[in-house]
Amino acid sequence: MGVTTSGEREILGIWAGDGGEGARFWLQVFTELKNRGVEDVLIAVCDGLKGLPEAINTTWEQTVVQQCIVHLIRNSFRYAGRQHRDAIVKSLKPVYIAPSESAAKDRFEEFAAEWGGRYPAIIQLWRSSWAENACVPGIRRRDPPSDLHDQRDRVNQCEIPAGCPSARPLPERASSAEVLVPGDEVA
Repeated sequence: MGVTTSGEREILGIWAGDGGEGARFWLQVFTELKNRGVEDVLIAVCDGLKGLPEAINTTWEQTVVQQCIVHLIRNSFRYAGRQHRDAIVKSLKPVYIAPSESAAKDRFEEFAAEWGGRYPAIIQLWRSSWAENACVPGIRRRDPPSDLHDQRDRVNQCEIPAGCPSARPLPERASSAEVLVPGDEVA
């Protein structure tokens, strides 16, 4: 999926691999996209697959590659006890929503002071991933509300006209008596 500079989402394609979806596979996908007309990519957000940032920058040299914050948080959970996960997420949020990289570093040092003694591996994970998660200059979060970081909160951009045959009302909410629970028999 891509997001244009005007904020519209576009499905670029769907690829099914054979299980060996490494950086070489994705380099082929990126080359195909470039050959189909994707001239430039401003920001690419990806998981922690080794070699993926290099594959992106081989195709589009100026692209800023960032690791997905959700993947980084999920990877942090490998080193944390279940009972601390909610508190860790709450303590990390000021780091990744900070308005600047220097503010993010300050918030991270606070996080490290709070959790570093108990979970030093999480601190090391974030420090080693810092370059891939640094702020992207010139893009502000949630200001204005239609910016790139706010895409998940946007309402549908293409309203369906009222007279359109494909427009239909939403179904009524089922009462609790009508809701089937997995394992229930249908009479």
